[in-house]
Amino acid sequence: MIDREIKKILTDRFFKGKIILLIGPRQVGKTTLSKTIVNEIEVDHLWLDGDEPDVRILFSNVNSLRLKNIVGDKRVVVIDEAQRIPHIGITLKLMIDNMPEIQFLVTGSSALELTDELKEPLTGRKYEYFLYPLSFSEMSSQNGLLNELRLLEQRMIYGYYPEVVTSPGNEKEILRLLSDSYLYKDILKAGLVKKPPILEKIIQALALQLGSEVSFAELAQLTGIDNATVERYVDLLEKAFVIFRISSLSRNARNEIKKGKKIYFYDNGIRNSVIKNFAPLQLRNDVGALWENFLISERIKNNQISGRWVNKYFWRTHAQQEIDYIEECDGILHAYEFKWNPKKKAKIPKTFSRLYPDSEIEIITRDNFENFVKSSMKSSLR
Repeated sequence: MIDREIKKILTDRFFKGKIILLIGPRQVGKTTLSKTIVNEIEVDHLWLDGDEPDVRILFSNVNSLRLKNIVGDKRVVVIDEAQRIPHIGITLKLMIDNMPEIQFLVTGSSALELTDELKEPLTGRKYEYFLYPLSFSEMSSQNGLLNELRLLEQRMIYGYYPEVVTSPGNEKEILRLLSDSYLYKDILKAGLVKKPPILEKIIQALALQLGSEVSFAELAQLTGIDNATVERYVDLLEKAFVIFRISSLSRNARNEIKKGKKIYFYDNGIRNSVIKNFAPLQLRNDVGALWENFLISERIKNNQISGRWVNKYFWRTHAQQEIDYIEECDGILHAYEFKWNPKKKAKIPKTFSRLYPDSEIEIITRDNFENFVKSSMKSSLR
């Protein structure tokens, strides 16, 4: 079994009087991780699966006394796929307020239902974490750093979904099933999309614009719908944990783009599955975009594990000067330019250096990317 780095962070939060909420895309291992945790801590636990109809009935019209009877003498309660349970936010509030000595571990695969349900009822009552697909750091610990470096090009094409990683030779079929069966499942189940083919057109267009600034107006023209509908569909894809967006950095310099946005995929394999292109890197014209998506998604995983709390940006001017990725941490800007080919010279725009003279700037290539994406957990060179 592949050890998830977030496991220690979660277990360190146990029995601190708050609910632990673990969210993330479907099929990234939330259930497996939760089972591993409760088995390792060796205390009596209750497992409740929100996908089970009788579990949903169990939580209908509950009060604090009934909830105590449900929990009984268990020390840990896991509620898996909590977004399937109606009014789960109020129910969890009753649980933690009346049973603070019990540890509740709650998982959810979609922010479509969970965000509004939990935001107000659980204010100050939860620790919230995101479980991503597997990471370069985790797989370096599992395989050894040298072996994982040898697999870098494969990861850029097929990504890090657990079943993809553990089933070599079947990557295309697994990704096809993931993208066909799970990618839009929560969106379609919620009845929030009237025309699913339009949603597919939008996500395909986003995949093809990877690494480029996205225009909702262009997407609207391409799909034949209005700008507001495009933005709503993009928002739904974000809440389903398929994509995420990064905004442009602008501190009021006249020539900076002020309302730009780039959209990335949480996983390279899902992105390539959407456009049905698993060609090797030497046959592709989107290697730079794949490298950028890989690095930014891995960096986000690394930031969570390392406890770095940052604002994320890209930077571009109307004269097409740009910086791929910027993090702002404690008021300091850290700028990164990504180059797949270490021999290709990267130019840092003088305008950026002039506007932000105290910023730190680094070029990230395949020769030096490890510290950028890898946590401080050690892995051996095997």
